[in-house]
Amino acid sequence: MKRDDSLKLLSEVRDLQIVDCDGRNCGICDDVELDGAPGEPLFVRNLLVGPGTYRNRLPGWAAHLVRRVAGRSVVRVAWQAVEKISGRIFLSQSGASLGLRRIDDRLSKLFGRIPSA
Repeated sequence: MKRDDSLKLLSEVRDLQIVDCDGRNCGICDDVELDGAPGEPLFVRNLLVGPGTYRNRLPGWAAHLVRRVAGRSVVRVAWQAVEKISGRIFLSQSGASLGLRRIDDRLSKLFGRIPSA
């Protein structure tokens, strides 16, 4: 499926793994940001990735816990960066250039220093 094909946002985009042009996993699509005015067609503007998107999907106490543990960051990935969707979301750019993989890259540096990690 290509970016411009019609799709069911909740079942075909949200909660899918995101893979960048280098084949690296870059997180999960947590939500979708739409663009459009009342009475006009809606268009996907961005994919939203990160723990800051959970506040509307979780009960208040759980959202607070996630915020304390994982933070509030949200990365907006422009819809134009989506190359195709087929069980996963494939990007036409590197995750780093889009602001993805920051936590993963920091953790890999940390764990890379630990023997046998």
